[in-house]
Amino acid sequence: MALALQSCSQAQTAKKVTMSETNKNNPVYSNSDSAKVELSNDEWKKILSPEVFHIARQKGTERPFTSKFETSKEVGTYFCAACGNSLFKSDTKFESGCGWPSFYEPISKGSIIYTPDNSYGMSRTEVQCGRCKAHLGHVFDDGPPPTGLRYCINGVILDFKKAEEAKKNYEKNQ
Repeated sequence: MALALQSCSQAQTAKKVTMSETNKNNPVYSNSDSAKVELSNDEWKKILSPEVFHIARQKGTERPFTSKFETSKEVGTYFCAACGNSLFKSDTKFESGCGWPSFYEPISKGSIIYTPDNSYGMSRTEVQCGRCKAHLGHVFDDGPPPTGLRYCINGVILDFKKAEEAKKNYEKNQ
């Protein structure tokens, strides 16, 4: 476990960016579009903040215990900060103590892609966004019931909308 935490604790020193700043110049960001997004790294670099680009496209990791989402108990939905794809509901979030936001189940089967990750001499399962293939983090089999899984996700790659805000946006788009 210590080795896993060590490998996930590479320093991230850039400033934090809010959701509105992150998505202002991002034409592919959508909480309702499910079309796959395929852009080159050069195109991603133009529309993502340096922090989100580092995690999403370079498979970076934020420092543990630095995410504003790690201990958040707000009710709502977590989205991919790169493309807006819905990833996790807040009622699947739990306190794992690992230093990153943890969830026991994604919002849908298609919201996450699973890929083998044998970097740093470890055998892990990487999780990526099902829409844009952004690196999110890793999944481990030491989570709580009912799934027994722990999705250990970088907070930098997450956007969050409170339940009331999400409902208003949904109704507005209908």
